[in-house]
Amino acid sequence: MNTLKLAWRNLLRNRRRTLATLSTMIIGLVAVLLFGGYNRTVQYGLQTGMVRAGGHLQVQHRDYFLYGSGNPAAYGIRDYRTVMRQIENDPVLRPMLTVVTPTLSLGGIAGHYAAGASRTVIARGSEVDAQNRLRRWDDYGFNDKRKPVALTGTAPNAAVIGTGVARVLQLCAAFKLKDCAALPVPAGGDDLPADLAALSAAAPPAGGRDDQIELLAATAAGAPNVARLQVAKVESQGIKELDDMYVGLHLRQAQQLVYGQGEPMATAIVLQLRHTAQIPAAEARLSQLFATRLRGQPLAAHDFATLQPQYGQITGMFGTIFGFLAVLIACVALFTIGNTMNMVVLERTVEIGTLRAMGLRRRGIQRLFLCEGCLLGLGGGVLGIALALLLSWLINHAGLTWLPPGQVDPSPILVRVWGEWRMMAVTAGGLMATALLSSWWPARRAAAANIVEALRHA
Repeated sequence: MNTLKLAWRNLLRNRRRTLATLSTMIIGLVAVLLFGGYNRTVQYGLQTGMVRAGGHLQVQHRDYFLYGSGNPAAYGIRDYRTVMRQIENDPVLRPMLTVVTPTLSLGGIAGHYAAGASRTVIARGSEVDAQNRLRRWDDYGFNDKRKPVALTGTAPNAAVIGTGVARVLQLCAAFKLKDCAALPVPAGGDDLPADLAALSAAAPPAGGRDDQIELLAATAAGAPNVARLQVAKVESQGIKELDDMYVGLHLRQAQQLVYGQGEPMATAIVLQLRHTAQIPAAEARLSQLFATRLRGQPLAAHDFATLQPQYGQITGMFGTIFGFLAVLIACVALFTIGNTMNMVVLERTVEIGTLRAMGLRRRGIQRLFLCEGCLLGLGGGVLGIALALLLSWLINHAGLTWLPPGQVDPSPILVRVWGEWRMMAVTAGGLMATALLSSWWPARRAAAANIVEALRHA
């Protein structure tokens, strides 16, 4: 207790220097916490967007992830409804699950033959109600406005296409698209050719409209199949490559294109969990099901980070920046505190000699200076956390927004400091360790001072 009192009084001797050192530590800690809180927001925001779009896990044919995108018919999940029931009714998985829904991905050629235009596309069939339930997931409390999927309330033959697809297919005027100039219609481009129209029993009579397109795909048997689709909406996908190729369909329409009158299949069963932390437990249980009750099919489960590699790339980049910033600030704090303690030792050489002459051991001298460094670290940690919490609250209520990668709607700029207890503890603990480390060498030098020489220093 006496050592603590002496250390506190010594810090108050030169209040200007103590305040300058403390300010450096506080500013460094605030910078680390604010950037760390923003890093958390980016991570949680990306995760939320991906989980809302494709769930936490997807059950697929074992080889679909590597080979199936070019041949969904060969790598589909047979009797997928039974597989879904087995997963939904499993006593281990049931408490974790919020949504279980099938999807079907396929490739094809979209054409707007009234304009004489066509292009290759990637289509995705899904169940609208389930997709809307996927969008309700908000485990991290963003409380943002969640729009229903564009296919909500549309006809069975409705489709949603990317703006790039609409631009190539010359649907500019019909949907009033920006930066989309109408091109002259080539001669003979009045409607879908008769030979292609005959491929689809569902295709309506001739007389195409400006908001209709035709989608040509290969069936499971390898034969061509065509569906005439009513474009319900043109929607930007956030990524140009996807925007130039995306077509969204109702699941039943996509299955009719690929499987015709045969057994419908799905290329993936999307599983959304209550919490992301449940992914390892869910994966372990799914592996058990695939080896027992579902061993009749070659199935595998992949999490969202595996299916979307950019998640790890983006979060890894921000993590690297955060680590670099933390190390840089730690070095500044290290040298600042070390310089302060060295000056203290020089100024108090006579005092050190007097204390040693009065019988205080070298360990006591060293403990005194280490205690001063510890008090500086503790004060900087407490005040830094308090200031970081205040600034984060101000930023979170400022109404600032940014456009995350792969998204079309702005997201609020949030800094998550409150609630990130581990980050606060690690950062404050790192500051304390830096303060002790920078005080160790001056404390050791003070403890090793010769008593006679120290007394003569005056």
